[in-house]
Amino acid sequence: MIYDTAIIGAGACGAATAWQLSHTESKTILLEKETDAAFGVSKANSGIVHGGFHHPSDTLKTKLELRGNKLFDVLHEELGFPYHKCGILVAAYSEEQMETVKKLYQRGLDNGVTNLELCDRARMLELEPKLNDAVCGGFFAPDGGTIEPYGYVFSLVESAIKNGVDVSYNFKVCNGKYENGVWTLTSADGRTVQAKYVVNAAGLYADEISRVCGGEEFRIIPRKGEEYLLDKTCACRPEHVLFPVPTKHSKGVLVIPTAGGTTMIGPTADPVESKDDTETTSSHLKRIAGLVSDMINGVSLRDLITSFAGLRPVLETEDFYIEPSKRIPAFIQVAGIQSPGLTASPAIGEYVVELLKKEGLELKAKTAERVKNYKIDPADPAWNRIVCRCEKISEAEIVEAIRKGHTTVDGIKFHTRSGMGRCQGGFCAVEILKIISRETGMSVEELTKRGGGSRIIAGKLGSLEVKA
Repeated sequence: MIYDTAIIGAGACGAATAWQLSHTESKTILLEKETDAAFGVSKANSGIVHGGFHHPSDTLKTKLELRGNKLFDVLHEELGFPYHKCGILVAAYSEEQMETVKKLYQRGLDNGVTNLELCDRARMLELEPKLNDAVCGGFFAPDGGTIEPYGYVFSLVESAIKNGVDVSYNFKVCNGKYENGVWTLTSADGRTVQAKYVVNAAGLYADEISRVCGGEEFRIIPRKGEEYLLDKTCACRPEHVLFPVPTKHSKGVLVIPTAGGTTMIGPTADPVESKDDTETTSSHLKRIAGLVSDMINGVSLRDLITSFAGLRPVLETEDFYIEPSKRIPAFIQVAGIQSPGLTASPAIGEYVVELLKKEGLELKAKTAERVKNYKIDPADPAWNRIVCRCEKISEAEIVEAIRKGHTTVDGIKFHTRSGMGRCQGGFCAVEILKIISRETGMSVEELTKRGGGSRIIAGKLGSLEVKA
């Protein structure tokens, strides 16, 4: 089969593009080098729907951020992913910072953001009573919020599949060749896919995909952000996403009331050499905790339940790079999608589809079918068997995730939130492995955390040879 479009990368941007194309009569395939969607940049995202005031209006990222923000209400209604529209507060703790806040506020107005409110100290404490008493003012952007990034991406992919998009996982593109109007993409395991058009939405690896396909030479610079997750019972959980005054290279260390009910603090913003560097450090944890304590009361590291790090795919220009390749035909570059990339992603999907049309892809609209939410069945006893006690996730919900194609521990975790609570899977992991094994027919020894070589169980203790 020759597809109309092959999209490389099943993160937020690739998934949003696939979802948009699923509303047309064209034939699309989504290619992902990992075992599941959202396992790259998207999974380790802060999950913030940004408010459109951090960047100037002449950047592509701002234009798409503003449009993306407005689309999330519609997408949430359509797809049902967790969305907490709590608003954003930018807090100043000195008169000098307050001057910067006023500039950000004006930038938001210049960008066309509505409902912004410049706040004095009393108003800030009224909106967020847990703020440190040293706060002297700030502003409120009520149209910001948080989503679960993996839940968002999963819902896009599930809907796209329902409406005719094909997906191929573990497809690591190592070569691309254009001949007689058709691209042939070859994976590391020898499989091939043919398509008339290619969209390069490969995140951290967009530079490498461009190179192996003969496109533009550019460099993705990984910027690491360490995040720390606090328990649902933590005393510092704010009502709104709390931003400090930003620096030149970062929006700063935030306090984020996640859509899942926990509280996240972070991220850092450190350029790194390796695209696999996702380690977190105690020194960064202490620094972040100190910065957060300067903003809000009630911070305690006793509430820490886990940490993780994400890598942002940064270009030297700091702006998004979304345009047809000038070196190779029928190839759309979608690169450098760092913050606010998640917010912009619905608009990026729209934008890429318009570029495909301009490049000659004929697209006829069709009525897409909505994905039905899984409803509680009182007659099914699996709904009453709670597997994850921290998050109150039933066996039925885990089975649903498996039947949708999520057969790794992380895939189940991201789809259901099982293992995301206080014990971090300490009590439910074994039961989840048993359910995956039962539903898929795979042995427990075959199961993995996130695909590849990440096996959970290597063998039985009794099978080990002990040598003197």
